[in-house]
Amino acid sequence: MKEKLDIDLPNLSQYRQSLVEQGAIVPLPIVPLSNRGLLAELPPPLSGKTGWPWTVETNPLPTVMSNGLPWPKISIVTPTYNQGQFIEETIRSVLLQNYPNLEFIIFDGGSNDETQQVLEKYSPWLSFWQSKKDRGQGHAINFGFSLASGEYFGWINSDDFYMPKCFQKVAEHFLKTRSSFIYGDAINLYEATHQLKYYTAFLVLDRYLRFGGIIASHAAFWKSTIHKPIWEELNCAVDAELWLRLLPGRSKSHLNFPLGIARVHPETKTSNKRYQKLWEEDYTNKIWKAYKPVTLWKILCYEFRWVQNIYHCFTKSVEQEKINFYLKRNDFEWMIIEHISEVE
Repeated sequence: MKEKLDIDLPNLSQYRQSLVEQGAIVPLPIVPLSNRGLLAELPPPLSGKTGWPWTVETNPLPTVMSNGLPWPKISIVTPTYNQGQFIEETIRSVLLQNYPNLEFIIFDGGSNDETQQVLEKYSPWLSFWQSKKDRGQGHAINFGFSLASGEYFGWINSDDFYMPKCFQKVAEHFLKTRSSFIYGDAINLYEATHQLKYYTAFLVLDRYLRFGGIIASHAAFWKSTIHKPIWEELNCAVDAELWLRLLPGRSKSHLNFPLGIARVHPETKTSNKRYQKLWEEDYTNKIWKAYKPVTLWKILCYEFRWVQNIYHCFTKSVEQEKINFYLKRNDFEWMIIEHISEVE
């Protein structure tokens, strides 16, 4: 019998303490509010950029909900390294949600491109940011969540961006369903062609968590009370492994709306062949050695495809016209809309 690999997870309280000793003041400040919206206050959009999130913003929400209570605090963490050409779009997609109780934390691993200049430009609207060499994506995410104090957590990579009204929809769905974890539909943006492709989310059950790509991290949010650290030894499959520890036994709800857009470009870990060996090492040498093997895997794969096909018959994607109305972009065009049918 193969020896089970132990997962070595960091103590986030120790991370938090180290950051406090370096000058971080907790709790962190929330993103500044503006009754007229942040669009007029943020740095002007890059030349030639229009639509969301450049010249369009989500209408500002009132500071309290209809029941008189404040909106629940949402904490967003962005890890980044040398994504200077994309990170400004990510930042603006968070800030221009105009969500009234938002904590936004960015950890940059010491980029040597324009990333730091972008962070400095937007620093008045960031709860916390740091540009310093780290041990990789998982390390940066863990540092970020060690400082977070929101009721709900989410992370978005610095080459992706959120859809308009994402945070409002997420907060309302949490309050309505009382779920511990919410996941939405997602969109892929193919950078080379500027084409969009819609993906309707899977039905996520505990028994299906072993299937790679079942949840888009840029369209996932969870209660801070269930949060667990990232396994920092992983290079690529950090989110897939997190779901294996975070979600079993937790209430999960699908929000039928595209919450985030993932950019597919030559340096994306999921598309660059340079990362293929790292993906294999994550799964073969770490993840599958840390978890018990699945019995009757082929039967489970058949069941998964059958169940998802039925689920997608009753779960419709949001119309292109509605998404176009939200985005107001003239530089995108749509590919054929289809459901995910392949699993890893």
